[in-house]
Amino acid sequence: MNEIVRCIESLRKKLDKHRRDNLKEYPTRTIFIDPLLQALGWDVRDPDEVELEYPTIDGKSVDYAPKINRKPVLFVEAKPLNDPLTDVKSITQVVGYAANAGVEWCILTNGVTYKVYRSTEKAEAPDKLLFEVSLDPKEAEGMPVHQVAEQFARFSCEAMAKGLLDEIGEQIFTTGKIRKALDKLFVEPPNTLIRVIRSTLTDENIRPAQIKSALKRLWSRTAEVEPTTPAKSIADATRARRPVARGKDYSEEHHVKGQPQEVVELFRSVDKFCSELDPTKVQRKYRAKTINYSHAKNIFCCVHLRKIGLRVWLKLKYSDLQNPPEYVRDVSRIGHWGTGNVELVVDKFEKLQIAESLIQKSFEANRSK
Repeated sequence: MNEIVRCIESLRKKLDKHRRDNLKEYPTRTIFIDPLLQALGWDVRDPDEVELEYPTIDGKSVDYAPKINRKPVLFVEAKPLNDPLTDVKSITQVVGYAANAGVEWCILTNGVTYKVYRSTEKAEAPDKLLFEVSLDPKEAEGMPVHQVAEQFARFSCEAMAKGLLDEIGEQIFTTGKIRKALDKLFVEPPNTLIRVIRSTLTDENIRPAQIKSALKRLWSRTAEVEPTTPAKSIADATRARRPVARGKDYSEEHHVKGQPQEVVELFRSVDKFCSELDPTKVQRKYRAKTINYSHAKNIFCCVHLRKIGLRVWLKLKYSDLQNPPEYVRDVSRIGHWGTGNVELVVDKFEKLQIAESLIQKSFEANRSK
């Protein structure tokens, strides 16, 4: 990990100069991508370990094909340093190359930002984005450098050999699919589910309609909405059952659109946790940069979705926290978007437990009596 940290720090020093130079693809590879791959344990000088210009079925090639036991486990496609990496054609191309070659994972990078896609996921190419990570300190604001290094280490030679990306992908994409399935089952429960539930009840007087209503309440943990409430999808209908105060011209779609799947699922977990702290009184309000959660009128949590994770602000005093982890910091003297002087950077599910405990602490300190 220390080598990755040193490499990131070294590349950061070169970043501003080469951006001004508008670095093209090949020098981007030699100055930025090659050193990082080396730091991640991939020997770009050994074709048995990293094959350059790996041929594809259409006669073209992928820039890098890192291998385990001489078999490609990852495709890496490079772009010029200032490329925004938003071109759908480029995304579709590298994802298609990987899928056709039977390679599960692929990366599109401009040498600074690395976007990691699961090629076999059943979705449109842009929606196969699992996560992205950037060595740009502005993109990683609030994250210590070794936390950024941990994100890069997910596709290191050692991690790929252990199947770490497979584990993360299975967790994130499966969680999203199960969440959508449960939304549909609980909002529009089929008769088979109603019968199963009724057969396990000790009270035979509970009617199917009552079971349906109870399922909706249990899933959303809030009061029901009228049946005529419009919703774009079943998932939207479920979330609509939570009290929401909308900010002008902003919605959930404004915040989640184009975000990596991991960030969306992290947000879903935080959103559900905040809403369930007091289902009838917690409100969610959408702002340009944040989603704010309040109890009555007292804000206790603000969330900002960004490509590399969540930034969460809480109304707590940092000095009152006992041994907070290093991804929690005091921003009382630092400009920030959300309300509150304690900031958390949550970039993976392993950090949710501590994040939730601090969110609850903020809720209890700021709830309306």
